[in-house]
Amino acid sequence: MNDRIRVFAAVGVTVLLFLGVQLGALALTEPFYESGHQAVENPEDPTNSVVYVAIILVATALMLAAFKYDLQGLIRALIIGVSVMIAWFVFAELVPPVVTVGDAGVNVLAVLAAFGVGAALLFHPEWYVIDTAGVLMGAGAAALFGISFGLLPALLLLAVLAIYDAISVYGTEHMLDLAEGVMDLKIPVVLVIPLTLSYSYLSSPDESGQPATSNDSADSVDAVESSESAATEVTENTDPTDEPTPEPQRDALFIGLGDAVIPTILVVSAAYFLDAGTLDVPGLALNLPALGAIVGTIVGLVVLMAMVVRGRAHAGLPLLNGGAIGGYLLGALASGLSIATALGL
Repeated sequence: MNDRIRVFAAVGVTVLLFLGVQLGALALTEPFYESGHQAVENPEDPTNSVVYVAIILVATALMLAAFKYDLQGLIRALIIGVSVMIAWFVFAELVPPVVTVGDAGVNVLAVLAAFGVGAALLFHPEWYVIDTAGVLMGAGAAALFGISFGLLPALLLLAVLAIYDAISVYGTEHMLDLAEGVMDLKIPVVLVIPLTLSYSYLSSPDESGQPATSNDSADSVDAVESSESAATEVTENTDPTDEPTPEPQRDALFIGLGDAVIPTILVVSAAYFLDAGTLDVPGLALNLPALGAIVGTIVGLVVLMAMVVRGRAHAGLPLLNGGAIGGYLLGALASGLSIATALGL
């Protein structure tokens, strides 16, 4: 019973982390656009989605090659560098420019805060550091992509990535190989939710350097998370010298940061590009279709977690993106919009 309570609590925390990414992205939508962070000239161009998917495929291949040739340090440095850059964008909007440098007015406090995030990730990547940086990075990335993808490109992106995630997890399984490699790097490509008060992400790997998972029980999950994949893991702390038990103690739940970011792109796109009125929520660019996408994502997340805790990894983007798209369309219809308008046609 205590184990079930811990799992339910961890699922609740996971929902809160997802909401942190989604609401944070909505709060950053207008400031990012006004600061000129829109990444493309024409956000309505569907080929933007093709380009982004191609970048993901190339990045996946390069990361797999890096792990094969023992270049993990390069990957870790790259991800921490990207975290610092996105944190800088976020803090530049949140931190008052008390001290500035140069004609461009560089916000010194924002720069220092961003480098503080990088230093924490570099020197003490405990689970709470990873989660804090992950929510910050996820909200910033989702806002950047959300204002850069119009409705049709965003919908295409979510649909294609859901299919790709299912193939890479259940078919080729290369995403699981990638996930296994990134877990030891202690970088914010996963959200880490402990199930025990004594859990430490820093000491979770075993002596071989692999994630501390057990394959001796039907309840164990032997897959881990990556930034794009949605396979989710529950780790278990078992001693091979102990007598086997029916229910090993679960230590933590992992879910990829990309699982929170990708559906949130549609949330931001709906809030920014769709003329469907505005809900009265202070500080947030929110309308009914965007709210529907949020609710749909959370429903998909709860279903995913219910499947995962039964004992195996699953591709999450089919559920998460499917929930986001379904909730978005229902919200658009409830706003009085036609399906054609909701699809960006």
